[in-house]
Amino acid sequence: MRRLFPPFDYPAAPTAPGRREPSSADRPWTLEEIADAYAYPAATAGETGETGEAARPWLRGNMVASLDGAAHHGGRSQPLSSDADMRIFGVLRALADAVVVGAETVRREGYRPARRREAFAARREAAGQGPAPAIAVVSASLDLDFSLPLFTEPLVPTLVLTGAAAPAGRQEAAREAGAVVLHAGEGAEVDPARVPGLLAGHGHTRLLTEGGPRLLGRFAAAGVLDELCLTVSPRITAGNAARILDGPGFETPVEYELTSLLEEDGFLFSRYRRPREAVRK
Repeated sequence: MRRLFPPFDYPAAPTAPGRREPSSADRPWTLEEIADAYAYPAATAGETGETGEAARPWLRGNMVASLDGAAHHGGRSQPLSSDADMRIFGVLRALADAVVVGAETVRREGYRPARRREAFAARREAAGQGPAPAIAVVSASLDLDFSLPLFTEPLVPTLVLTGAAAPAGRQEAAREAGAVVLHAGEGAEVDPARVPGLLAGHGHTRLLTEGGPRLLGRFAAAGVLDELCLTVSPRITAGNAARILDGPGFETPVEYELTSLLEEDGFLFSRYRRPREAVRK
């Protein structure tokens, strides 16, 4: 894997015939190297950040898109992915306190509980995290199969984010299956702006959302998407698949800053963050 941005700082060597990329450019990165490259900001970890301020939630999105902008092929993201993309996908999950996902993505992708990974056990323990991230499912209707392992067999309880006025019977069914129901809105709908703070109140400050496109679009529109990790796949699909953000257009384009760009086998792995002055307080 090669790091394209920011560039490496090469040591001064006036007599050297040329500059060579680090040896990591010639091989897949280890899980530890990827984890270091994608570490959450320090202010999201523990009780205080670098400046002594209380930890605050950081919502990171992770998506893959084809060269022509499709977020999936045949309803699934896997045909656009690669081994390197899946390694990064796994690392991002292993770094998170909670993985936030929309109900439609749960149904379409066949979501299962996050599992404990031995490779990250010591890192998570040192960070004060549980053995695996919680899965947080966003749903207004609660049209979910609560007999699935995601709800009945998680290592840590699955969270269901819904509105206070969501169907009471479905809320009770979720609780009976073992899920924790959290209200992120007074009506039936979930207010995306309330989700990061709600999860932070339950100890989850390092947040990852894997979509789908509608949920990611709602987070972006609410101004709470701090970071976007986008894999650009060297494949085209045509068709009418959704983009990675699906929803009403913004009145003016929202600016994000490139912070990292990696490459392996033609796949580009980018990270964009909201400008510092735009990040919510």
